[in-house]
Amino acid sequence: MTATSSQYNRISVIGAGAWGTALATVLTRPGRQVTLWAREAETAEAITHSNENPHFLPNIPLPPSLSATTTFEHLAQAQAILMVAPAQHVRHVLELMRPHVTDGTPIVLCSKGIEQTTSLLMSEVLAQTLPGAAPAVLSGPSFAKDVARGLPTAVTLAAEASISHNLAAALGRETFRIYVTDDVIGAEIGGAVKNVLAIACGIVEGRALGDSARAALIARGFAEVQRLAASFGARPETLEGLSGLGDLILTCTSRQSRNMSLGLALGQGQSLSEIMAARNTVAEGVHTAAAVAALATRHDVDMPICQAINTIVTGHWSVDQAIHALLSRPVSDE
Repeated sequence: MTATSSQYNRISVIGAGAWGTALATVLTRPGRQVTLWAREAETAEAITHSNENPHFLPNIPLPPSLSATTTFEHLAQAQAILMVAPAQHVRHVLELMRPHVTDGTPIVLCSKGIEQTTSLLMSEVLAQTLPGAAPAVLSGPSFAKDVARGLPTAVTLAAEASISHNLAAALGRETFRIYVTDDVIGAEIGGAVKNVLAIACGIVEGRALGDSARAALIARGFAEVQRLAASFGARPETLEGLSGLGDLILTCTSRQSRNMSLGLALGQGQSLSEIMAARNTVAEGVHTAAAVAALATRHDVDMPICQAINTIVTGHWSVDQAIHALLSRPVSDE
């Protein structure tokens, strides 16, 4: 029997950073039990008893009914689980969750990244660690503060047709509109690669190279996303939608983006170590760049912008060397 949206009344969100907290906030409604897992005890305490997350999502009141925990026992009763831990920690957290998760439970992957050590997509990591789970991906142009404040947002939910519409109906609301697809790989690649390209756009702004340069970078970067996705068998229309082009535009044009703001600092001459030391949030593009570069090589896909960002964050090229290498590429067909 196909589940109905009313059967998703016990939902767990794994990861109490800004995005996880925002998603837990939008999911909370009368008659639904939403539990937010936090790695830090002080974060769980603040959410449960003070209805706030001052460290990761400050100045936004949280629903009084939202509870937080640092344990996984509640997962046995969860009817859907949203995985919002940083991409490089997803495997470890899934392994900790494994004894408590019931086979068939939808696990909605909300972490936009590729595992650096293996170059695996998050759905592939999930298949290795929790093969009995029903995989889904939630992706699209969405900043945590906008979602938590109830500002209109539209995203993509990618999952098998047997659960996608009912799950979307359960997770969505008037100001959090969800479109569905069964192209899980396409949604993942769009969300992961755009973070690498956002670093590039930040560098353009930090170096004051102009809006024309940024527009060109977005367009050529989108071509790189499309080429990589095609090598995985993803559908073009997925990349042209919210989880591809939509997310790319948002992340590459706003300083709210962690990845663009990191690129901005790089472009202004700060070192990567200085930038990372001053932050309590994760810029997924830094770690995903190496994985994207490895996938591009493995699949024989031309991705010069992503490759250039990888050489910058790994310290092999300076920003100026990477810019020169891109601008001096030979003429080619578009």
